[in-house]
Amino acid sequence: MIEWTPEQLRHRLTEQGPAPLILDVREPWEYALAHLPGARLVPMGEIAAQVDTLPRDREIVVVCHHGIRSRIVAAWLEKQGFGKVINLTGGLDAWSLRVDPALPRY
Repeated sequence: MIEWTPEQLRHRLTEQGPAPLILDVREPWEYALAHLPGARLVPMGEIAAQVDTLPRDREIVVVCHHGIRSRIVAAWLEKQGFGKVINLTGGLDAWSLRVDPALPRY
């Protein structure tokens, strides 16, 4: 599985070319508190039901609060045949600490 640091994701988001899909697997109440712009919310418990709505030809960066749920989902997506799946290590908490302090922590 590919793991990116918050800094690597920030760099990737500023590059030219197609942006990856940011897949937020937290709960709706967490998403309401803080999320990355353009992130698509699909709570972890709904991934299996919505897997067919995810693009198989695009990078998918899976994010959660601390990177644990996202790692589980990223590994599962790989087993489903998704080839470009990346886990954000440290999750949005690390993003807030290291990249964007304006993103609320909880």
